[in-house]
Order: sequence, then structure tokens, then C-alpha cells
Amino acid sequence: MLQELTIENFAIISKLHLPFSKGMTALTGETGAGKSIIIDAVSLLAGARSSIEFIRQGAEKCLLEGLFDVPEQPEFLSVVDELGIEVSDNQLIIQRDLNISGKSVCRVNGRIVTLANLRRIGHFLVDIQGQNDHQELMNPEAHLKLLDGFGLEKFQSKKRTYEEKYQAYKTLANQVNKYKKNEQSFAQRIDMLTFQQEEIGQAELTVGEEERLVEERDKLMNYQKIVDSLKNGYQTLSNEDFSAIDAVGAASSEILSIANLDREFQTISDNMHSALYLLQEAASEIGRQLDSLELDEERLELVNERLELIHQLKRKYGESIEDVLTYYQKISQELLDSDFSGSKLEDLEKELAKQELALLKQAEELSQLRKKMAEQLETEIQQELQQLYMENARFSVVFSTIDFQQTGIDAVEFYITTNLGEPLKPLVKVASGGEISRIMLALKTIFSKTQGLTSIVFDEVDTGVSGRVGQAIADKIYQIGENSQVLCITHLPQVAARADQQLFIVKEVSDGRTITKVGELTESERIDEIARMLAGTEITELALEHARELLQLAKK
Repeated sequence: MLQELTIENFAIISKLHLPFSKGMTALTGETGAGKSIIIDAVSLLAGARSSIEFIRQGAEKCLLEGLFDVPEQPEFLSVVDELGIEVSDNQLIIQRDLNISGKSVCRVNGRIVTLANLRRIGHFLVDIQGQNDHQELMNPEAHLKLLDGFGLEKFQSKKRTYEEKYQAYKTLANQVNKYKKNEQSFAQRIDMLTFQQEEIGQAELTVGEEERLVEERDKLMNYQKIVDSLKNGYQTLSNEDFSAIDAVGAASSEILSIANLDREFQTISDNMHSALYLLQEAASEIGRQLDSLELDEERLELVNERLELIHQLKRKYGESIEDVLTYYQKISQELLDSDFSGSKLEDLEKELAKQELALLKQAEELSQLRKKMAEQLETEIQQELQQLYMENARFSVVFSTIDFQQTGIDAVEFYITTNLGEPLKPLVKVASGGEISRIMLALKTIFSKTQGLTSIVFDEVDTGVSGRVGQAIADKIYQIGENSQVLCITHLPQVAARADQQLFIVKEVSDGRTITKVGELTESERIDEIARMLAGTEITELALEHARELLQLAKK
């Protein structure tokens, strides 16, 4: 249920905090006072689309916040778990911020969610029915959904199993169709991927190979320059006529002879000794390099060919060897998963036919359960309509068989006759507005016992009725409130009197601005308000007495 509602800068509401109770709450007040604005706020918390028109004139943004009890349906818990929303203390706080820039932020227990996901959550929290909001009843395509909502856990479990099997069947059917429609293009792609796989695989690429080959190619291409430079360097260091090593050795000996006389001389001597050692090492390494160097023109040609192959593969499949190898793994996996053959298609078609037979059997079982449910629903609707003074009405759920789909093999439409002796006809063609309201109330009375909605909102569904029908509608709305919290905007005194809680909405002018105020009425205030609803602007003693009588009857 909705425990609390906080509204700031929304339409003509500046600031408002409303606590709600269990059972039935009536919202009353003059036309235009802002009753529907409160319902609009609840709708937005349930995921309705927003508009900057909702923001109070002069404000930068508006804030809506609702505190709800957590619904008990397992499906709801699955949704919040999927969205990563933590639920504690059996409470759910939904916030909606609307900015003048058009930006809307939705939060559930502090976690930001998309509007679509807020709508998924709101589906379990609030069901809003307006005086013109009978689309489900007036849309035959929605009748099957309404009938299925009447089903208990045994039916719902059977339906979920069927839907899972149907999805598996559709996946397989799509796969078969893909095979049939794309056989030629599929085979062409397989040929192409096979060629690419062989081309890359035969190259036997290794990571880092290109860098090593470039280095080797550069050395081979600069062989003569390398040899000349190494020879000249070696001769400079070790020439018999003038040896740089001998010269440094002689200098080192001279400094060594005075090293013991001064610490700085010792440092110079150490440095010269190190330099001599490094020069000797360099000369030896140059000698080894000269001995090992060999001009291999065949190797140079092989290296260039290998580099050209790598370049071609990179041009086709990636910017680096790593990219080429990644692409190779990708197409290899695709080829592994794409076992296209005539026998494969034949096997898939056999499996599809097998699944189709099993699915059809399950659809027939589901249909039988639906027909039993429909008989029970017809009986209960009949009883509810009699209580709403439609004594001559007959209600029927008419089935027709269709090709099986997500919902099964059933198409369903509600038929009704409201006059004795008249044949049953589609509800959408024969029911009047007032009759539709009563049929909808009858359905809500029945479904509220099974659907587990925490809050149901009725927005002036009693418009155009009075007298005993009005009283019957009031009793029916109260009955719905025994299973789900009910918020009801009404101008009917019988409905207001039947409520457990009555909120009065009034429009005032303060500091040149129109504002809406809401307050819960005491017992004596309820008498005055219901008397006003009965008599109009001038409240008579008779109206007050009638109001007291309505409240007393409601308590009984």
C-alpha cells in the first residue's frame, strides 16, 4: 500500500505531505480543487511520462516521493533483484525529480532507474482506473490477459512453463528459417571464412615476430657499413702503430704512481682503470662481432618476403599481428559453431516438429484450464453484477482457437447482454458507459483477491450514477479495499461516507498565488462535507441529518 506521499512544486501544489491508511480513502472537494493532481503525482511515481507542464510556475523543479509497502508477489522481488535494488524493512521509497530543463530522474530506494524500469516496478504497486480508463475492457485483445489474471498459482505455473517452451520453440524455428533463407549466402560466408582461416593459419604468426624481423633486415641491409665501422673502431683501439688502449694504459700507470699521495688522485686513478677495462672489453666484443658477421643475401630475401606476408595479412585483418591473431580466433570459433550441412538442417527440422507437437499438447492443456477458469469467472461476475443492480445481465467468456503463439491457442472476448431476452453480444458493442463502470468494478472486486496490487486508484468512476446504484458502487469499492488499499476521487456522498478515511482537497489563494491544500477530515467535518455533497452550497439541517445517517449506515 501507499503509506505516504510527498509533493513539492507540482502543478498548483506548493508543498504537501499526505499519510494514507489501509482500506478505502475518499478524496473529495470542489471540481478543480486539485484532486486529480494528486492522482497524477501517484501516476508519475508508478512510471507515467512526465512533462515540464507539471512543474509549478516559477519553480526550477518539482519533487515527488512515495513510501510504499513492498508487494509480496515473487515476480516483483525478481524485478528488484534484477535491477540491484536493496529492499529492507519491507519498504520501498520511490522518488521522481522533474527539472525545468525537461530532465527527469527516477530513484527507487536511492538507486537511479530508467523510466521503463520504474514502470515495471509501478505495475506491481498502483492500478489507476479513471472514468474513461476502460481501454482493457473495450479492447478484446486485452480480455485474455484479464482472464489469465484470474488464474491461481497452478494456472500461472502452467502458463510460465508453456511460455518458456514456446520461447525455445521460436528460437529453434528462427534458426531453421535462417538456414533455409540464407543457405547460399551462409555457404559463401563459410567458404570465405575457411579461406581466411587457412591463410592466417598457414602463416604461423607469432607475437613480436615483426619487430625481430625488422631488426634483422636492417642489420643485413647495412652489412658493409657495420663491418667498416667495427673494423675502424677496432683498429683505433688496438692498432700496432697507435693503440688507444695502450695510450690509456700508459696514462693510467702514470696516475697510479701518485694515487697514494692524494684522495682525489686516487679517484682519478680508479676512473682511468675502469675506462681501460671497458675499452678492453669493447675491443674484445668488436672482435667477436667481426668474426661472426656474414653477409647472407638469401636470408635477407627470406626476411623481406616474410615481412611482406605480414604486411598483407595486416592490411586484410588488423593493424598488428595481435589483431590478426584475434580475428583468426574469432572466425575459427564461428566456423566451429556453424556446422552447416544438409543433415544438420534435417535434424533441426525433426527437432522442431517434435517440439511443436509437445507445445501443442501443452497449449491444449492450458486452454482447458482457461475454460474452467472462465466458467468460474462468469459465475462470479454474474453475482457481482446482480449486486450492482444489473439483475438481467448475463456475462460470458467466448473462446476461439488460433495458431499457437506466446499466449497459447486461445483468443478470448467478453460477451454480455444487459436486457432480458436479448442475445449475448461483444461487450465492446453493447455496453454503455455506466454499465462499463460497473463491469469494471465487478472485475476489480474479483481480481483484487488474486492480483495482489498494493493500491488501486478510482478516479471518478462513479460519475453519472446515483441512488441505489451509487450505494452499490460505494459498497463494491469498499469491498475491493478489503483486499487492496483503495484511493477514490468521488463526488458521490454514498462513496465518501463508505470510506475509512476521507481527505478534503481545497483550492485557496495566498499572496496572489493559487495553492491546493489537503487535510484529513474529522468525524464532524465529514458530516459537513458529505452534507455539502448532498445539498450543494446551502447546507440544510436535513442534509446534515442525511449525512449522519449515511456515515452510520456505513459503519454498520
